[in-house]
Amino acid sequence: MPDTPQGPEDRFEIAHPHRELLDQVLDKWSLSVLNELCERPCRFNDLRRAIPAVTQKSLTATLRRLERNGIVERALLSSRPVAVEYRITPLGKTMRPPVEVLLEWAAAHMPEIERARRAFDLA
Repeated sequence: MPDTPQGPEDRFEIAHPHRELLDQVLDKWSLSVLNELCERPCRFNDLRRAIPAVTQKSLTATLRRLERNGIVERALLSSRPVAVEYRITPLGKTMRPPVEVLLEWAAAHMPEIERARRAFDLA
């Protein structure tokens, strides 16, 4: 396939703050956590059970990153002992449409991606 010249309109810049945010909210565990929290608020151990492959350390770090970015919030429950519940914020809910677009793209192009992977692995 011949190279086609790219003009400035064909490129997009990912500034450092955007790259940092995307790295923090679109990683493997963040997407799993957000998937669970879109359904309902959860306690920490509920999330651990729902995402069995995540370690306690990774889940804690993920929840803190999401909370720091305003995507998830911690709510103290009035119970003994005191419990914490995690909820997706209104800002976090706005992430759903763009993530769905990426997932639709991946689903539509997965056969091509798999062919490319097989060709790469054979080379």
